[in-house]
Amino acid sequence: MASQDWFDKDFYKILGVAKDVSEAELKKVYRKLARQFHPDSNPGDAKAEARFKEISEAYSVLSDAEQRKEYDAVRAMGGGARFTQGAGGPGQNAGGFEDVFSNIFGGGFGGGSPFGGGFGGRGFGPQPGQDKSVSITINFIDSIKGTTEKLRLEGEEPLSVKIPAGINDGSKVKVRGKGYPSPNGGPAGDLLVTVNVKSHPVFTRDGLNLRVTVPVAFAEAVVGATIQVPTLGGEPVKLKVAPGTPNGRVLRVKGRGVETSKGTGDLLATVEIAVPTHVNAKAVELLTSFAAELSDEDPRADLLLRAGLL
Repeated sequence: MASQDWFDKDFYKILGVAKDVSEAELKKVYRKLARQFHPDSNPGDAKAEARFKEISEAYSVLSDAEQRKEYDAVRAMGGGARFTQGAGGPGQNAGGFEDVFSNIFGGGFGGGSPFGGGFGGRGFGPQPGQDKSVSITINFIDSIKGTTEKLRLEGEEPLSVKIPAGINDGSKVKVRGKGYPSPNGGPAGDLLVTVNVKSHPVFTRDGLNLRVTVPVAFAEAVVGATIQVPTLGGEPVKLKVAPGTPNGRVLRVKGRGVETSKGTGDLLATVEIAVPTHVNAKAVELLTSFAAELSDEDPRADLLLRAGLL
């Protein structure tokens, strides 16, 4: 980015945020605007593409703490005014850009400036290209186990992107140097791949744990049983259901959840008592006898008491 751009452009206004905006809020606003004006969402719309580039340019500066500090300093010094070279020619500019730094920092550009010779090369040297954003959708099991996805971007060679095991829905994978090229010889931007995860018909994710609901027959719950529980991408495991297991009890299988560098979760199996829908006369007779053998304790007594009805 040229030095004059930092005077001319109000990046806070471009993104519609306050100057004291937090990093989290800045990222949230940027994502919303980027989705709205992304070229993929506005094919053939030159204005939307220009707006997208403008938004990306503003975010690339404000999201970098050091660049944001330097940008704020430049804007504070210049107040958004345009600095031009004076009539005296090079080295004799009146009120020029270099003079501003000389007056404020007590020396010319370079060694005397606290910014280290033109903001460490970021404000005036070759600038990195803008980041490019794409979205992909992967299967649930691939998000847990990890996978490699091949991207085919328009006008480019196919690109393999490694998706790490345990990635969350909506997370981003950064591929360095695969974004837009620099406008002035700097490094290319990065490719930001947003990963969307399909839901699974059986399993759900709870942090590093996996959850599954397991039907258990009424008789199994009453007298106890050993049942089979599915695992994600592996053989079923056997679990013991203790006699008198209530509906909703969670049975844990250690180490069969999500495995990441931060740790490994468990498989949590929630018991769901399966009530038979078709009962013949003999079964009704046996159930009636079974009920008669039980105590007279009312399972709803506590509910009625708490409701103020007893």
